[in-house]
Amino acid sequence: MLMVVKRSGVTEPFSRDKIKSGVRKAIRPRPVDEDGLAKLAQRVQDEIRAKGCAEIASREVGLAILEPLRDLDEVAYLRFASVYRDFTSLADFEEAIEEMRAAARSGAEPGGTESAGTERAGTDGTDTAAAPETGAKAATGT
Repeated sequence: MLMVVKRSGVTEPFSRDKIKSGVRKAIRPRPVDEDGLAKLAQRVQDEIRAKGCAEIASREVGLAILEPLRDLDEVAYLRFASVYRDFTSLADFEEAIEEMRAAARSGAEPGGTESAGTERAGTDGTDTAAAPETGAKAATGT
């Protein structure tokens, strides 16, 4: 059984339902149906299981959600990413949108560095990618 390790160190079983309930908040009231949401959750689960680990950090679950959510609905992606990546200013949104536009022009994956798991420094010099479990909490099972 795949286990999710929370920031606190507590582990709990991975749950696709928790992925769906967390992402559901980002997609509300976007035109995304339950089938699309179920496919996203399955895609995230498949990606995580493909890593072959028995345990995965909740942060990694959140990162695994970003790409499928962007493919499902760009506005919902920005909502989720704004919490998960801890956007603190309009410039953070503008940067994410420009990444998406540049990727669309080139056919590459938007946010390839951050959605692939690299860190992002906050305005105070702290690592913001690992810290925000507030809004992404429900989506990552924490």
